[in-house]
Amino acid sequence: MNRSTHLPTIGALKEQAKRLRRDLAADGAVIGHSRSLELLAHQHGYKDWNTLHAAVGNRRPGSPVVPGQRVRGHYLGQPFEGEVKALESFSQADRFRIALHFDEPVDVVTFDSFSAFRQRVSCVIGPDGVTVEKTSNGEPQLRLQI
Repeated sequence: MNRSTHLPTIGALKEQAKRLRRDLAADGAVIGHSRSLELLAHQHGYKDWNTLHAAVGNRRPGSPVVPGQRVRGHYLGQPFEGEVKALESFSQADRFRIALHFDEPVDVVTFDSFSAFRQRVSCVIGPDGVTVEKTSNGEPQLRLQI
């Protein structure tokens, strides 16, 4: 499941959890507030409320992603799916260093007789999720699908 890139505020998320709890209770399913927070986190694609809460608190202005978010895209021309492990903003508001962990290692070499697999990479992206740096064929090194 992809995680939301435009997450509500903590207050709005808590209000959603209250509505969920109230709606479930109206249907005869009584749950506690903490359980409704956990269910809400799952709906947004996070493993638990603490992870969702941290993602909302760690948002950087202009950032296309948040730590812990599931992403997909292309790295050195190879498709990937993975997780944002870290995000650091630079003094330039439109540049972010991103660390990604791919679900499956990506072969970054195009030769048939040689392979080099990467599962964790770090690069600098803009607010569009694309690197300025290009490969030899002119394509961006990393392009996130946002």
